[in-house]
Amino acid sequence: MTSTSAHANLPGLKDQRVLVTAGASGIGLAIARALAAQGARVAIFDIDEAQLESAASELGLDVACVADVTDADALDRLFETIVRDLGGLDGLINNAGVAGPTAPVESIDDDAWRHCIDVCLTGQFLVTKRAVPLLKAAKGGAVVNMSSAAGKHGYALRTPYAAAKFGVIGLTESLAKELGPDNIRVNAILPGFVEGPRMDAVIANKAEATVTSVEDMHASYLKAVSLRRMVRPEDVANMVCFLLSDAGANISGQSLAVDGNVEYL
Repeated sequence: MTSTSAHANLPGLKDQRVLVTAGASGIGLAIARALAAQGARVAIFDIDEAQLESAASELGLDVACVADVTDADALDRLFETIVRDLGGLDGLINNAGVAGPTAPVESIDDDAWRHCIDVCLTGQFLVTKRAVPLLKAAKGGAVVNMSSAAGKHGYALRTPYAAAKFGVIGLTESLAKELGPDNIRVNAILPGFVEGPRMDAVIANKAEATVTSVEDMHASYLKAVSLRRMVRPEDVANMVCFLLSDAGANISGQSLAVDGNVEYL
């Protein structure tokens, strides 16, 4: 049986001020919903204005801004808004990412490689750099970085994505050591195959690249998972809530898989 929503009344989440990047759809929206249900004060940003407006309306969010994790000026404006409207920050969820190209390494366009690394890895650095002074001012908090099963296993035909997600784990472990004395916990979540349009596109792209039917490719993905099922965005959101809550007060520097035990990619 899979979990559908974050556990009720996790200690310490009420009134936490939390920023979720790419929070208007998919995993990000599931995280924003779960945190809001726990009584947190949630801020999100996203590049999709229509989805952002929908999420803000649904959840009654304190802050919802259009911004791109690779745009330093936009991030500066975002954090000015967070300081003005939330008064600070207690938690950061670095969720923004892109799938990147699916192709043999010799066929990958240089700009496609750079874009994937910029969004999936450099974007986490740029946001965290701006969030840390606020977390220190709050006398502590938590950062959760989104890695992937690809950050553990590697991923043939998706080298930019896997490289970025390995980098996220290095970023996480380094920041946990650096920021621990300031009472800031830093962890990474490694989702596996998460139900939704993005995973559907990944499967379709790999099927095309390997001249395989989508149905057969989908079956091969499930065969790689011990539980033989995909996870839901809500499963990832549950882990985020746990890590930000008092229940996760002594968890830091960890890479935590939420994947049904992906055995290989």
